[in-house]
Amino acid sequence: MEQIFAKLIAKATGIGERQVANTIGLLEEGCTIPFISRYRKEVTGTLDEVQVASISDNLDKLKELAKRKETILKTIEEQGKMTDELHNRIDNSWDSTELEDIYLPFKPKRKTRAEAARQKGLEPLATFLMMQNPHADIDKKVKEFISEEKGVKTADEAIQGAQDIIAEMVSESEEARNIVRFDFNKGAVISSSKAKPKFKTEEEEKEWEEKAQKYRDYFDFSEKLKRCASHRLLAIRRGEAEGILKVSISGDDERCLDRLDRQFLRNSSRSAELVWDAIEDGYKRLIKPSIETEFANLSKEQADKEAIRIFVNNLEQLLMSAPLGQKRVLALDPGFRTGCKVVCLDSEGNLLHNEAIYPHPPKNERAAAAARINTLVSQYKIEAISIGNGTASRETEEFVRHLGLPQEIQIFVVSEDGASIYSASKVAREEFPDYDVTVRGAVSIGRRLMDPLAELVKIDPSSIGVGQYQKDVDQKELKHSLDQTVEMCVNKVGVNVNTASKHLLTYISGLGPAIAQNIVDYRAANGAFTSRRELLKVPKLGPKAFEQAAGFLRVSGGKQPLDNSAVHPESYPIVEKMAKDQHCNVARLMADKSLRDKVNINDYVTDKVGLPTLQDIMLELDKPGRDPRQQLSVFEFSKDVKELEDVQVGMVLPGIITNITNFGCFVDVGVHTKGLVHISELADHFVKDPSSEVQLHQHVTVRVIGVDLQRGRLQLSMKGLK
Repeated sequence: MEQIFAKLIAKATGIGERQVANTIGLLEEGCTIPFISRYRKEVTGTLDEVQVASISDNLDKLKELAKRKETILKTIEEQGKMTDELHNRIDNSWDSTELEDIYLPFKPKRKTRAEAARQKGLEPLATFLMMQNPHADIDKKVKEFISEEKGVKTADEAIQGAQDIIAEMVSESEEARNIVRFDFNKGAVISSSKAKPKFKTEEEEKEWEEKAQKYRDYFDFSEKLKRCASHRLLAIRRGEAEGILKVSISGDDERCLDRLDRQFLRNSSRSAELVWDAIEDGYKRLIKPSIETEFANLSKEQADKEAIRIFVNNLEQLLMSAPLGQKRVLALDPGFRTGCKVVCLDSEGNLLHNEAIYPHPPKNERAAAAARINTLVSQYKIEAISIGNGTASRETEEFVRHLGLPQEIQIFVVSEDGASIYSASKVAREEFPDYDVTVRGAVSIGRRLMDPLAELVKIDPSSIGVGQYQKDVDQKELKHSLDQTVEMCVNKVGVNVNTASKHLLTYISGLGPAIAQNIVDYRAANGAFTSRRELLKVPKLGPKAFEQAAGFLRVSGGKQPLDNSAVHPESYPIVEKMAKDQHCNVARLMADKSLRDKVNINDYVTDKVGLPTLQDIMLELDKPGRDPRQQLSVFEFSKDVKELEDVQVGMVLPGIITNITNFGCFVDVGVHTKGLVHISELADHFVKDPSSEVQLHQHVTVRVIGVDLQRGRLQLSMKGLK
């Protein structure tokens, strides 16, 4: 079966069949995607984590399809209708649509009109009519089926029953379904209109009308289905789910019926006319609704896939945001009436102090607040300040920047997305059982500056809000893709096993929640790990888990310097041989570039270790434990604009990209309203995919091209700007 899977996946992904087969072998052995892409490059032919993930996902789908085939085969065999030809067709089919078409005539059904007619013994009459014999005496034949006992009282009832059987036979015909499917695929149109619900009161109607306004672009909407962008389709489907829109997907009825005519009618006899009436009924009552549902599901699936792709891309960029590193941080969660919550954190992110200050209206205790911040900065030797970007953010940032703090103290504004979710979560309660949600939220804002990845893994990715219509897509697929992305990012960066939280360790290749907790418990009981090998003493962390995890866990300050690098323990002998050949130890080889330059990696190629692994080793020896994330840079909004009312068309403003969709990106210019840079305004050249042009949290310069105060909308452009 693996050979068949490899061939099918290779065709679907464009990856070499041998590479796919080898990767499947590793996956079946229990190897993780990060481990395979990082430490088994010779086996896979240097496939990256995205390609390995694609193979893994396709493999899971084929396994599900194989189970479905087993069910279908068993059902047909139990009916006693299995033939060698049918068995071979099912065996050789790996297309879910084709498979369901083959199975349809044998699928157990609820009682249909056709089934009722069969129970009255009318199937032979349906078969007779389908022969469309121009010389047949239909009236005489029909009389044979009139029976009070069977419930067929008249000739018309007999003919109607036979037509019901024909309608179902045609609707279950692969040829008929493919005719209609071909037409839908070519020109199906999705249409939406304003629903017309009945209201009990005028107030109820008014409330509904207000809610409906956000869908007004779709009150009279029509577009070819294959041209309908994912964000439009998801918006329409959301409007339908909320009872605002009435939605339909339709093909060309006349063209479909014409093709069905040519497929099933043989002449213009009376029996052919009766068959035609049955075909028309079968098309309108059975085939068309079925294919409409199929295309509705398929288009939703494709829209989900595109929305999830964008979400995954944004999440990866967010998780890989530049970290400040281990610095002492003062974090502020801004507010007006409730004040600004202040926390001080040490370089490990531990909470040292918390309090509230009130520099803004209504209390306006500006002098007292300024004095407290200056005192805290001095007392806790603060090196950086982190300010949340929510309510009162601009006012708080301005307040802090005018305090006259030492120049070396950098001030950053960080995203609060998901901070409230974290502060009320079980994770936050476990970390800070003695503090309320406001303190937890401020701590999260501070830690996000120090290490976004380590903090964001504690939050459900779908709550971070860096996508489009994430609540409308398939939640199981979304969770799978987001969890996979978090795992890839955590392993790409690597973690310090002595400081990482259990939530961060959970995502390390080969671990999971139970072993992550065991590592934390072992650390608490025995002190810091002094080597990677010591991990084998952790309960339930056996040789297989160690193999998968070791390369992504860092141990600093131990006897083995390679333990603080991405070099896998299985490759230590290679590095030790390199050092021996240069007449030095491993530590000196890592410290001395001139010695590394003398190493000819071709001398260390074996049947198991090739150039890809050796090149990775040399890169790691160059910069052991290097962080692949970029360096953090300070950003400031324009001092001239603080509210949407301050913004004028033509202004050129600095901004930060907060979200990327397939129709453009949203930019924060510091006025509490995110401005949209439509895809057509992203660059001077044509842009097909916004994510190819911009990145999340990128610092950009934008020009204001539209301000709508009534709707609270801001239109921006990046054309002609660097």
